[in-house]
Amino acid sequence: MPFPPPPEDPREEELRILEAWDREGLMERIRSRERKFVFLEGPPSANGPPHMGHARTRVVKDAVLRFWIMRGFAIHPWIGGWDCHGLPIEVEVEKSLGVRNKREVLERFGIEEFNRRSREAVFKYKRLWEDFTRRIGFWLDLENAYITMENYYIESVWWAIKEIWKKGFLEKHYKVVPYCPRCGTPLSSHEVALGYEEVEDPSLVIRLREVGSENHFLVWTTTPWTLPSNVLLAVHPELDYLLVEKEGYRYYVAEARAGEILGESFRVLRRLKGKELVGRKYEPPFPYLRPRKGHYVVAADFVSPEEGTGIVHIAPAFGEDDFELGRREGVDFFKPVDEEGKFTEDVPPVAGMFFKEADKVLIGILEEEGKIFSLGTYRHNYPFCWRCGTPLMYYAIDTWYIRTSKLRDLFMELNSRVNWVPQHVREGRFGSFLRELKDWALSRNRFWGTPLPVWVCPNGHVHVVGSVEELRSMALDPVPEDLDLHRPWVDRIRLRCPVCGEPMEREPYTIDVWFDSGSATFAQFHYPFERREEFEMAYPVDFISEGVDQTRGWFYSLLAVNGILFEREPYRNVLVIGLVLDEKGEKMSKSKGNVVDPVPLLDEVGADPLRLYMLSTPAWRDLRFSTRSIDELRRRILDTLWNVYKFFSNNANLDGFEPDGGEPGGNPLDRWILSRLSWLTAEFNRGFEEFSIHRGPAALAQFVDDLSNWYLRLSRRRFWREGMDEDKLSAYRTLHRVLVGLSRLMAPVTPFTAEMLHRRLTGTSAFTAEYPEPGPRDEGLERDFDTLKAIVEAGRRARQRAGVKARIPLMEAIVVGAALPPELAELVKTELNVKELRFSERGPMSIRVELDLSRAAPKLRGMTPEASRRVGELGVEALRMAERGELRFGDVVLGPEDLRVVEEVDPEYVAEEGEGVKVFLRRTLTEDLLLEGLARDIVRRIQVMRKELDLEYDRRIRTWIRGDEEVSEALRRHRDYIAGETLSVELSEGEGRGYHRAWDIDGRRVEIWIEPV
Repeated sequence: MPFPPPPEDPREEELRILEAWDREGLMERIRSRERKFVFLEGPPSANGPPHMGHARTRVVKDAVLRFWIMRGFAIHPWIGGWDCHGLPIEVEVEKSLGVRNKREVLERFGIEEFNRRSREAVFKYKRLWEDFTRRIGFWLDLENAYITMENYYIESVWWAIKEIWKKGFLEKHYKVVPYCPRCGTPLSSHEVALGYEEVEDPSLVIRLREVGSENHFLVWTTTPWTLPSNVLLAVHPELDYLLVEKEGYRYYVAEARAGEILGESFRVLRRLKGKELVGRKYEPPFPYLRPRKGHYVVAADFVSPEEGTGIVHIAPAFGEDDFELGRREGVDFFKPVDEEGKFTEDVPPVAGMFFKEADKVLIGILEEEGKIFSLGTYRHNYPFCWRCGTPLMYYAIDTWYIRTSKLRDLFMELNSRVNWVPQHVREGRFGSFLRELKDWALSRNRFWGTPLPVWVCPNGHVHVVGSVEELRSMALDPVPEDLDLHRPWVDRIRLRCPVCGEPMEREPYTIDVWFDSGSATFAQFHYPFERREEFEMAYPVDFISEGVDQTRGWFYSLLAVNGILFEREPYRNVLVIGLVLDEKGEKMSKSKGNVVDPVPLLDEVGADPLRLYMLSTPAWRDLRFSTRSIDELRRRILDTLWNVYKFFSNNANLDGFEPDGGEPGGNPLDRWILSRLSWLTAEFNRGFEEFSIHRGPAALAQFVDDLSNWYLRLSRRRFWREGMDEDKLSAYRTLHRVLVGLSRLMAPVTPFTAEMLHRRLTGTSAFTAEYPEPGPRDEGLERDFDTLKAIVEAGRRARQRAGVKARIPLMEAIVVGAALPPELAELVKTELNVKELRFSERGPMSIRVELDLSRAAPKLRGMTPEASRRVGELGVEALRMAERGELRFGDVVLGPEDLRVVEEVDPEYVAEEGEGVKVFLRRTLTEDLLLEGLARDIVRRIQVMRKELDLEYDRRIRTWIRGDEEVSEALRRHRDYIAGETLSVELSEGEGRGYHRAWDIDGRRVEIWIEPV
């Protein structure tokens, strides 16, 4: 059969298409092309199963890549990647081992055993990821994927770190950093940005007595757990402060905050500047930690008059501003919280308690001692570890930094060259992050990760190793050939200091896993040690895409690492993808029970309906996931398209149509649908070129409706004619061309459906064909068809208002507000089932002019009845007189605004408006019209019976019909019509044989028998 039937189950045929692609080596054939489109896969972690967000990113990326494939490019390097290091793996291994923190890992297992298990855990779900990637249709080479834990990759990362050190941007500092006590490691500022949540914290104002005085400083805090470490209070030197009296106490407070903090009832004793408070001593909130120097007021410009009391509590170990202020003052600072976030014995009442849990105990002590002025709650955004969900604390620690704050201008310049989609991200979410850029805390106090390649000797000399060869050349002892570049093996290698000759030990840190993934541009090639030309050809990357949460994650780490190394932007185009939410707009999470697993969903609905759904809305918008919406799109577009193809294949096979490359004829239906195809082609092309992929799929539903509900429906009789005349051949050529073009357009979006359709129509793969370019459009003809559709839709509504079924013909339709050429007017007559169609400037309406009483009556007063009668008599002439200023009643002259024009439709007609047209249908029904409608009803019932018997389109039948006198009369008048429409070689009245059905047609019983010939 030249054109095979549609698939019985598209989901099963998707699997056969996957096998065909593999069998034919299609991906490898495309790979050999000379022109390259450079893509970089953002490496997922395979130690967890894929979720719906992964499904969306994979679909988006694949659609873009398939488009450029069909544009004649090969994707370079067209491989996947695996993110292998970091806390998710460590946390999972800790759970499997039953340990809670780093200390227990060291005590019970040691780093070697822990990292051995971590390596095993990396690819726990690798097979699931591979099957999922293949099943969703993402063409990607996973066998040759780059792997961030392999030695070749780590060596390239070491090279990068050494280059950054050589440029002077790698330093070690003791600073306050965001720190996760659960994971026991600091986080970089871009990691912190990933984990904010809205929480309620204690909000308390405490009173601290000035030494040698009855005055008190009012101090606000939302972190009571930091109060035992307090060593200073800070005021703004130029801010105005008050000394006030309230309820027997005297307080210092910023004047701008006094009303908010104290209420209305207080007495001002004195006004003074903040600098007048500097140096004054106060009694600390808690007595446990006593500094040699501290507990006095200092000046600080960061103190704000917009919140709190204008007097800030300073604990240098737990705040960036606090730390710098403490260092400036040279005061002692205390850190009574250990690396697990628990209080030490230095603060006995809360010793061993987690820092957040200590708040209640400390507040209770302050209440007992009368030091709390007010207590409430404060709702604000607080940072949590984006990996494990633990509240972060700002914590003073030794950390290696990349001085990215010095590179702000460079990064912003590089960012300005990137095409961000959506565009506002460049200056908005991403740009604002760059403008506030902080140093990158690079080192991590963890085990499983790329070791920081920094060695230090006892004299403080630092050396950064940039290659395995360099490591071997400097090592004091032989380095094994099969050295694993992870801990603890690299920890055992000592180097000879190139400055003083003393042994050098490695700094016991791993690095931020984001640096790993940010190195993917070059590390995947083992650059600069191998494949230099491949890297140079692949830099910068043409296209990357990940979720919006990667704006301050992977997108930033790529820009930072590559910007420092190469001083050039690493990517040209970035498509940011929104989150996938549940139907209520809430984030999916296992705890809420609203997670949809994409793996079984693919078996349930198939890949293409899911892909079409995900690609029909802008990628950057959050997607409220709905399986009902997937099903609706499948029915509206994919199922409808298969129905169109089924019509084509059935009829083309019956008529022996073979595509001959000939041009369609001049039928306006053919010219119109080809013009619409050009419009759709432009939408798809522009969408992909601008990375606004949704443009094509969003337009697809409209085109499929045009194709199925308009072109095919209006063309059916052309296909059903006997023989093959020129107009019928034109219809076949047109429909074949449209279906082939449509399959190619849809191929990046719904590759399985496109492949099924294209192979049925041409015998070849859609992905060996060129992507269609827009052809010429006849926009005038398209406008005419828009008018046609508006007339038909308004006419259908008019029929509904009149209560006349569509199969009953009407005598006349009158169209006001538009006109059509004769050939399209004939189509309207057929669609509306009317005998005559007229275009007119005015419909069958009468016009009445009357006074607008609400406006005219106040002017006319007692003359209103007479004026109303006179205007009614004058009719339209009254309106003309009013326009000329001649409509006078006594001294009153009425204008057009005082009159109202009332239009009344002739009661023989019913009218409906739509899209600039008004359609009048003559509703009068004659006996001839009713009998013709009855004949059409009978035809419809016979067609249903043919379908129930699953008869081929060309199968002839014998038909018998029995009914009342009106049925008999309808048969006598319209026998030829009924026989022709139903392919009845015999049409008899009375009881028959074969398949029998009894029908109720408008309250009459009609029995029909049909027998296939």
